[in-house]
Amino acid sequence: MAQILDEIEGCVPALRRYARALTHNADHADDLVQDCLERAIRKRGLWRPSGSVRSWMFRILLNIHRNDLRRMRRAPVSLPLDILPGDPAGPDAQPGRLALAETARAMQALPLDQREALLLVAVEEMSYAEAASTLSIPVGTLMSRLARGRTALRQMTEAGAPKLRSVK
Repeated sequence: MAQILDEIEGCVPALRRYARALTHNADHADDLVQDCLERAIRKRGLWRPSGSVRSWMFRILLNIHRNDLRRMRRAPVSLPLDILPGDPAGPDAQPGRLALAETARAMQALPLDQREALLLVAVEEMSYAEAASTLSIPVGTLMSRLARGRTALRQMTEAGAPKLRSVK
């Protein structure tokens, strides 16, 4: 049992990265990871050594996130007026940050299934088989979602970039 707890602990940084990429809210991501860890420790007797603990942990986190999304759709959260910004933010002068922000916005615009697949493979560097297992889909479906997500992401980020014209 101590070995599985050590493996769970080793997953925490990757779970935090994935949760932050899914939610774009550090506080919500930390709550999501905490709920995931709590559930994994409470249900550690259900884990079977046939797969990796990492995939199991990502599956738990993803299920909790999806359940939260369903719950929020039913009862949207209202925002208090005191958190609204007083002055609009100025444009960011750093092109690298602008490109990163543009990519993050484009990722958020992707359908959830494509975004989940891209984050697992591109950010968390999971193998196709491991990501497909985490998402409970066939590898072919994962590859299709990745291809569509990458194409859509490329189109969205290229559409925002200024087009250069050749001068003859």
